[in-house]
Amino acid sequence: MARPSKPLISRAAAVTASIEIIDSEGLDAFSLPRLAKHLGVRAPSLYHHFSDKSEILAAVARQIAGAGTLPRRKPGPDWPEFFVKTSLNLRRSILKHRNAAPILLQYLPRDLLIGTYEDIAGFLEESGVPARLHVQILDGMERLTLGAVLTEAMRKPATKSTIFPNVDPASQPLLSKALAANEMTSQQLFEEMIRSFLHGVVRNENVATTEAAHTGKVKVSAD
Repeated sequence: MARPSKPLISRAAAVTASIEIIDSEGLDAFSLPRLAKHLGVRAPSLYHHFSDKSEILAAVARQIAGAGTLPRRKPGPDWPEFFVKTSLNLRRSILKHRNAAPILLQYLPRDLLIGTYEDIAGFLEESGVPARLHVQILDGMERLTLGAVLTEAMRKPATKSTIFPNVDPASQPLLSKALAANEMTSQQLFEEMIRSFLHGVVRNENVATTEAAHTGKVKVSAD
């Protein structure tokens, strides 16, 4: 397909317009002709910036996943809160664009964070977190956050009582009781899940270290 000699639109404008279409009309409505019409140009103009539809969708995924701003971080014992706030920002950004959740599943922008992994590893080190835990924390946070948020994005928004939908009190009395006793919103549950994971990693490390030290002392005294 022939391209016009000069681009009539910017790459950023095309990505923004793509998100607007997907947000308002759904993913099935998105196509290159629909995008071109939305921008008031002919389809060939899009090929100045993208080789095909897949490249546009990848850019959309990157834009949505990268829209959450990184909170300020200060090394120290409260380092888990940096990850909690980062995850909340990402959740907020993705849930603004629920219709795009399938795109994020297909075009998971893992490399979006590669440039910051080194900085975050430095942050963990300065906070006193052993290097042997860094990969577990970074990989676990990515999997846990994206998995939880994308699952939530593909469901209808939930209230405290509808986190588990269609619960029948007659046949599911225990789950009904648990829902009635739950005082957390979906966001609060998500936040505590992230916090529990991070503190769990630290707790397991401390337990293992204590056990190893105790075992070593026993061996020394036995000799």
